[in-house]
Amino acid sequence: MTRVRRFVRTTCPYCGVGCGVRAEAEGERLVAVAGDRGHPANAGRLCVKGSALADTQVIHGRLLEPHVDGRPATWARALDRVAGAFRRALAEGGPGAVAMYLSGQLLTEDYYVANKLMKGFLGSANVDTNSRLCMASAVTAHKRAFGEDVVPCDYGDLDCCELLVLVGSNLAWAHPVLYQRVAARRAQGELRVVVVDPRRTATCDIADLHLALRPGADVALFNALLAHLAAAGAVDHAWVGAHTAGFAEALSAARADAAEAAAICGLDQADLGRFLDWFAETPRTVTMFSQGVNQAESGTDKGNAIINCHLATGRIGRPGCGPFSVTGQPNAMGGREVGGMASTLAAHNDFSAEALDRVGRFWRAPELARSEGLKAVELFDAVADGRVRALWIMGTNPVVSLPDADRVRAALERCPAVVVSDCVAETDTTACADVLLPACGWGEKDGTVTNSERRISRQRAFLRPPGHARPDWWMVREVAARLGHGAAFDYTGPDAIFREHAALSAFENNGARQFDIGALSALDQNHYDALAPVQWPLRLGADGPARPFVNGRFSTPDQRARLIPVRHRPPVQRPDAARPFVLNTGRLRDQWHTMTRTGVAPRLFGHSDVPTVALHPDDAARLGLTEGDLAEVSNDRGQLRAVVAVDPGQQSGSVFVPMHWNDRFSGLARVGVLFAPVVDPLSGQPEIKHGAVAVRRYPVAGWARVAARDPLPDVLLSDLSFWTRLPDDAGWRYELAWEAAARHPLHALADVVVHDNAVTLDSAATGDRRLLLEWDGSAVLLAFAHPDRAALPPGNQIASWRDDRTAPAWRRLAGAAGAGVDASRLICTCFEVREAAILAAVADGIAGTGELGERLLCGTNCGSCLPELNALLTGALKPDPIMVGGG
Repeated sequence: MTRVRRFVRTTCPYCGVGCGVRAEAEGERLVAVAGDRGHPANAGRLCVKGSALADTQVIHGRLLEPHVDGRPATWARALDRVAGAFRRALAEGGPGAVAMYLSGQLLTEDYYVANKLMKGFLGSANVDTNSRLCMASAVTAHKRAFGEDVVPCDYGDLDCCELLVLVGSNLAWAHPVLYQRVAARRAQGELRVVVVDPRRTATCDIADLHLALRPGADVALFNALLAHLAAAGAVDHAWVGAHTAGFAEALSAARADAAEAAAICGLDQADLGRFLDWFAETPRTVTMFSQGVNQAESGTDKGNAIINCHLATGRIGRPGCGPFSVTGQPNAMGGREVGGMASTLAAHNDFSAEALDRVGRFWRAPELARSEGLKAVELFDAVADGRVRALWIMGTNPVVSLPDADRVRAALERCPAVVVSDCVAETDTTACADVLLPACGWGEKDGTVTNSERRISRQRAFLRPPGHARPDWWMVREVAARLGHGAAFDYTGPDAIFREHAALSAFENNGARQFDIGALSALDQNHYDALAPVQWPLRLGADGPARPFVNGRFSTPDQRARLIPVRHRPPVQRPDAARPFVLNTGRLRDQWHTMTRTGVAPRLFGHSDVPTVALHPDDAARLGLTEGDLAEVSNDRGQLRAVVAVDPGQQSGSVFVPMHWNDRFSGLARVGVLFAPVVDPLSGQPEIKHGAVAVRRYPVAGWARVAARDPLPDVLLSDLSFWTRLPDDAGWRYELAWEAAARHPLHALADVVVHDNAVTLDSAATGDRRLLLEWDGSAVLLAFAHPDRAALPPGNQIASWRDDRTAPAWRRLAGAAGAGVDASRLICTCFEVREAAILAAVADGIAGTGELGERLLCGTNCGSCLPELNALLTGALKPDPIMVGGG
């Protein structure tokens, strides 16, 4: 029987760029993905994570049926348990005793139904989202300045601006498709780029000016800019007088910081002056900012300091200019639209008396929440102290992502009722659940998302949900019915939910709020299914959809924007003698959040396969650390262990640890345990870009790399100083380290792994040990151990020797099997191009990234490897140890 392949247009589930995807499915299998050339967000481009979506659609590790108290259960029993837990908590503690913690990876329809149940019918505004960790300060800054959470720019502004200022954004890795758009214009000489970031990141490859300011000094920088704009005559006084309020007060505050700005920021005065002049002289300027701005105790003030400079120059509501906050998650914007945060009600309505009356009448809600609820960090504080007694977590992993993460775990373990709906069976958070509900994954979800430029796109299902998985909105509907609210949640599908959401946005709006998609409230199911990407505001202007604030009218009572007086204040978590290093965290190029999705794709570990701590060379030398050593990073809250990466792009006195690692993939690698639960007093967003830690060399007796067909027993890992567990194409790869007093893990492996034959090769002189375990004639495990980590073969090479059935055991142990495997560093993940092939091409006369792309394809898809390709071409990238005989 011939299976018919079908093509479905959908949307990528990763970052806030919101790329269109063309999915190719056969039966119940996704066979290929490609960028949708017709989608305005990406015009056919995909980053490496989007390109690898087919690799992540696996059944292994999926949560396929409900569980209650650790045992499989029917949906009826699980839903009854959830409803009973919420009913009991409401009876014992009132509306404040129940909560939901949602995710920017939910669809808008899921978000809407969850928010409506909690705020409208359970009377609790304790519904927050992991977007609180990334976008809340931008939201609050928008509301303070504009009267409404509106991003005033779109991607088209990147095509016509003449100066782009990137603040706290490693665009090359976090939003690669936008980075490519910017890099192409800059290469044509059409654009100047300034990067404001304490670290020298991959994005600095296209920077005309890199301002490596002192961490946390952004307000001082933009206050200096506002003062300079006034002194240089660049303020548009006519526009400011007609459309804003608060300019004099904001300028006065800015001048108070301006004189000391260079010292506060730690910048060279000439570099600072160059930036100030470029901004003043360039009307078409976009300032794009992200987590480096938002994730701070002063994040809201940072956002307003940026916005102040655009308002003072009238650079808003016009093409090619404006403050542009880019979101980290695919539907962080959609969650903000429906009110999926504790600080908003719904459809950009707040908790004013008028808004409460309006939304209450629209929902016909008998128990409408009357005030803001608990934001993420304080919500889990309330779980810890018993105020919240029933918590439903949807599609997120707070035990890893929140600050003070060990306390979060302890709080969940004490909570009387923890419900987790997820598509993944085992995460650090599902381990704490009393009830597990199997949710649909990306390929099975049907609904809408809104990207960073306010563009609503359809996410269409192309696979049937496996097992007993169900949509999140369906779960909420069923629980609502059990709580007696079935009539208000009688949705037959996501199209019905979307119509109601769109209608609420327009209800008694009358132009008061920019967010109004009422024109879509009459879509029937067929038109909803066929909905093309659409951007709000939906009203039309002379050249298509109108821009927000194009007429200089804002969503405030007097329709004037507000310039907010802000002053620099240093981060709360400051280094001291015991904790002398500033801790920063952020994304890896090829991974996503806590790796529950990307962690199932072996090739996405090719670029970085161990948790690392990056230090400046001077700091590493002072601490006696070298590349590849094991380091412990600690403070009074906890510790983590990571492999040292010596990086001259780090500021001295600071360290960088990736955000993704967790207890499913490594031991003691959750960076969240090291951050204090310090939050912005206005937005509630935690300060997770600036911690205070100590760093020391962690002594180990030896290292091992293991390729195994089956996962190693946890009892073996628990005795180790360090371990990682990654998938490969035919099993699992491990890296292990142990202390001198511990039993050698290769001896332990022979005892705990099932086998019928063991072959060993030991060298007493060098400490080199190798082990091959076989079962029924096939290798089930191959391991290499050595006191020196640099002497070990790379994991992918060991896996190839394990799987080479043609080679006898001695050849595998000798490292003489698997000829032809390139084990050098993976540079281009999209096309799996490694460093050896690139250097061979360079030796053959290839002189530029364009020629490399023509020969090897590297750099021709998402472009996030282009900075490394350039560094290889110029000799600026440190050689892979494998290329110089290190393995």
